[in-house]
Formats: sequence, structure tokens, C-alpha cells
Amino acid sequence: MPVAHWMRRLAVAGVLLCFTVVVLGAYVRLSAAGLGCPDWPGCYGHLTPMDAGHSLGKAWREMIHRYAAGALALVILGLTALAIGARRRRPVSLPLALALLATLIVQAALGMLTVTWQLEPLIVTLHLLFGMTTLGLLWWLTLSLPRSSWGATALKSARRAISGGGASPIASARQLALAGLAALAVQMALGGWTSSNYAALACPDFPTCQGVWWPHGDYHNAFVLWRGPDIDYEGGVLAPSARVAIHLTHRLGALVAALTLTLAALFVLQRRGLSGARLRAWALLGALGLQLLIGISMVLKAFPLWLATAHTAGAALLLLATLALLRCLSTR
Repeated sequence: MPVAHWMRRLAVAGVLLCFTVVVLGAYVRLSAAGLGCPDWPGCYGHLTPMDAGHSLGKAWREMIHRYAAGALALVILGLTALAIGARRRRPVSLPLALALLATLIVQAALGMLTVTWQLEPLIVTLHLLFGMTTLGLLWWLTLSLPRSSWGATALKSARRAISGGGASPIASARQLALAGLAALAVQMALGGWTSSNYAALACPDFPTCQGVWWPHGDYHNAFVLWRGPDIDYEGGVLAPSARVAIHLTHRLGALVAALTLTLAALFVLQRRGLSGARLRAWALLGALGLQLLIGISMVLKAFPLWLATAHTAGAALLLLATLALLRCLSTR
């Protein structure tokens, strides 16, 4: 069986498993189980949390997340080994596979520090971002494999379409998609910062916050990135005004990201030469609409755990849709 076929199977399994790990990580964090096991990589010195006592439920949630992350690590190691072994045939970019492996190593270190530094917000936020980066790299690798049914579609008509002697529509669409990806990355960082500082409840209403459009917020203390590892951050340490500032910034980031991604998708949909990318543009708009609906519903329904977890899943789906559009526009 060709190496590319095995890589495709492993890559798809990796995407699905990484998506699960990201959502499980959100559930563990939001259900206050992040310190269910106070040590790493085991739990109370064992491979299972059976000695967790009254924290057994939280410990199991944390360890299931670690077991899934361990399985993902094996998949990524397998992909890297196949990429190295087939480097002459180049079924996929070797630097991409090595970048994926390096991201995995950093992510594992951040997972350890998340526990040993007692949920330090900067580490928790970086852990989320590197988890999303791992998912994005796996998805990009999957889309880059040759002749896969889910791979990038050649946009021959788009390459031929030149608007007024200037930049082609495909180049403009690619730039807009890149801007949307950058805005989404910033927004995910803000989301991680909001969650790790327990600032979601700072604005219990929508579209206003505490009954006004722009309440007082302590922006000076809201974004102090490093406060030291010797503090127990579970439950948050910031004053209410700082949490308000974080929450409002997250909402503003959502507006910017939504407008940027919408502009990129609409640009593709309005250009005949980009017809090969329309399905991905519609998928992007669908994922964006779903994420906005989840976010607003989460506030209006007083932040139930299942919706808060779904908000992370929605962000992951939005990332996959954005990368799928960008990969389609980047096909050579």
C-alpha cells in the first residue's frame, strides 16, 4: 500500500483525535478539573487516578484527556516517521511534518507546566493556542496530501483571471483569508485569556455588559501576562474590573474576526473565477455563524458547561474551515 495512503489515514485520524483532545481539554478546564491530578504525567504517582480519593471524578476527566493526548502523540510520531522515510518521494512536506512534531513537544511541555504551575493563565492560554496549532498543522498536512478526496482543488480559472492588469482575484482572496486567519488566532488567544482568568461571567448580559454598553474596566491589570508560578490561579485572582476589561476585549475581538472572515468569504463568493473555492467559503460562513450563535447563547443562558465547551469546539471548526479555504486558494 502506498505511503501516501497510510499517511492519509493517519492524518485523518490525527485531525479527529486532535479535535477530541482540544474539546476534552476545554471540558477539563471549564469543569474545574485542571488540577484533578496534581502531578504529571501520572496521577498521584500512578498511571490511573484510583488514589485520587474525593477528587476521583476530576482526576478521571484529567487522565482521559491525557490518555487521548498520548494517543495523538503516537499518531504524530507515526506521521513524522513516514514523512522522513518517504522524503525522496515527498508525499508531504518534510518541514511541515517536523514542525508538527516540534509543536507536539512544546504542547506536551505546556501541559506539564499547566499542572505544575497551578493553571497560570499565560501557560493555559499558550496550551490552548498550541493545541489549536497542532490541529491546524494536522489539517493542513491532510489537505496537502496528493490526490486526496478532501485535498485542495486546483483553481485554474482563478489563475487565469486577472483584474484590471493588477493582482489576480485569487491573490486578493488569499490575502483576505490570511488576514482572517490572523484575526482568528488573536481571538482564540483572547478566548483562552478570558477562560484562564475566569472572566466569562464578568458580562452576564448581551449585547450590553452589566446593563451598559461600555462599563469601567481595569485594562492595566487585565493583561499582565506573567504574575509568577507560585500562585494558585484556580478560580482566578483578578479584580472584577479587570475581568470586565478582558471580557469586553474578547467581544471586540470577536467582532473584528467575524467581519474579516466574512469579508474573505464574500469576496470568494462574488468572484466567478473563484468558483472552485465557493463550497469552502460557504463552509466558513456556516462555521462562523455557528460559533457566533454558540457565543451569544452561552451568555444568554448563563454559561452552561456544555455550551462553554461547545464554544471551544466551534472555534476549532472555524479554524478548520478557514484553513480549508486558505489551502484551496494556495494550490499551485
